[in-house]
Amino acid sequence: MDDDGHRRPEGVSDETVEALGSLSKALETTECARGHLFAFHQLTGSADFELDRAVELLRAAGHPEWAERVRTEILGRNVIPGHWTFQIVEAYDRTYYQPFRDLERAAVEGLAGGRDHLYEAELKEVRRTRGHPDHTSRPGRPGRTDTRTPGGPAG
Repeated sequence: MDDDGHRRPEGVSDETVEALGSLSKALETTECARGHLFAFHQLTGSADFELDRAVELLRAAGHPEWAERVRTEILGRNVIPGHWTFQIVEAYDRTYYQPFRDLERAAVEGLAGGRDHLYEAELKEVRRTRGHPDHTSRPGRPGRTDTRTPGGPAG
C-alpha cells in the first residue's frame, strides 16, 4: 500500500479519526466474540458426537437404561429452545454481525474516504523509532531512512 492509504484525508478531524478508531475497535471485539461463538458451535457439536461413544460404552458395560437416557435426553438436543448451535451462529450473523460490518464500512467510506485504521496508523507514527530497521513506516521498506514528519492520533 502506498503512503496515502493510511494518511488522513484533508478535512478529517482528530475527533473523526478517534471516533472511527473506536468504531473499528468495537467491530474487532465483535469479530473476537464471533470467533468464540464458532468455538461454542464446534465444541458443542464435538461433544454431541462423543455421546455416540458414551452410549455404546454404557451399553457394553451393561447399563442399557443409562445408554438410552443419554441417547434420548441429551444426544441431538437443542442448546436453547428450537435452536442448534448453527442456528445461533446464523441468527447472530444476520441480526448483529453483518449489519455492524456494513455500518462500520459505510462510516469509513463516508467519513474517511475508505481509509482504514487511520487512528492506528497515526499512533504508529508517534510510537515508532525513526531510522530503526524494525520501525519502518510500512512494509517493503527495510533500511529506508524515514523522513516523514511525525503525526499522531491527536496531532
